Amino acid sequence: MAEQSTSDRWDALLNEHATMEALLSDPDVLGDQRRLRDVSRRYKELGPVVECIRTIQSRQSDAQAATDLLGLTDDAGERESLKDEKLAAEADVTRLEEELKLLLLPKDPNDGRPVILEIRGAEGGEEANLFARDLYGMYVAYAARRGWKTETLAFDPSDLGGVNQATFVIRGDDAWSRLKYEGGPHRVQRVPVTESQGRIHTSSATVMVLPEAEEVDVHIDDKDLQVDVFRSSGAGGQSVNTTDSAVRITHIPTGIVVSMQDERSQIQNRARAMTVLRSRLLKAAQEEQDAKMSAERRSQVGGGGRSEKIRTYNFKENRLTDHRIGFTIYSLGDVLAGDLDSVIDALANDERARQLSGEDD
Repeated sequence: MAEQSTSDRWDALLNEHATMEALLSDPDVLGDQRRLRDVSRRYKELGPVVECIRTIQSRQSDAQAATDLLGLTDDAGERESLKDEKLAAEADVTRLEEELKLLLLPKDPNDGRPVILEIRGAEGGEEANLFARDLYGMYVAYAARRGWKTETLAFDPSDLGGVNQATFVIRGDDAWSRLKYEGGPHRVQRVPVTESQGRIHTSSATVMVLPEAEEVDVHIDDKDLQVDVFRSSGAGGQSVNTTDSAVRITHIPTGIVVSMQDERSQIQNRARAMTVLRSRLLKAAQEEQDAKMSAERRSQVGGGGRSEKIRTYNFKENRLTDHRIGFTIYSLGDVLAGDLDSVIDALANDERARQLSGEDD
């Protein structure tokens, strides 16, 4: 009975894939931007699943054919060959069924979206800003390693070469699935450049991870916006532009405020601010809908205090520790140079293990 249930489920997935493929040629779907996007994403998501199912079915047929032929021959050499073929096919089926379990785990609705990262210095004064600059460099380097594209939307440098706030987009098919774990307070323990007596200080920076929202994802009514323009300023507050090109947009219903000033054009700054605003609103809506989401993930940034942290970067010990899963690695320099895969792999493996065990149901 269970076998029949599995077969029925596989048939349903194959039929859904065929339906999505047909819909991609449907004029009504092609004319509806939102529906076309959803159908395209589902079709792409089902592709590896369907390929795996078809390969399993093919290898099951191979195993059955070898079994049938074993009953029709008495030749010792041929029987040995058929037995090997049967065992190989059955081993493939077992392996592929495990792969299929992973493919059928619930998908994150934001998979495939570009990622907006917002990094701010939090507690620790200028040392926090310097660490925020290190995190910015780490993520840009990691994006380059993965072949992703980055675009800086806003970069507010601090007086000593750190960063008060940096906002940038990372685009890549698997950017969200890899970077979604990075949101939260990051703590650093090191001797600051401003420390004359060599004492280790603890500071922190916050990282906010947002899925980039398209216009069809979030409707924003113009009457809900308060738009202010002002003159751009650089580090120390000095004016860097002679026109009022900087833009600050306040979403009145939620109180969310986004400012952009890096572009010389007011129109460009407004467009960038709207991109970030849409993404923040999408994130807020998703978190509101997900009643089971933990307090930590509902508020990635937290207060930014030293006692709050998802991860610690200890320079003296060359150590990085991710406190959510108790993962520690002693190659901090490599990580800050963009070699983040071992850390993110550990987080992804932990998430998959919890899904397979039903902890995330």
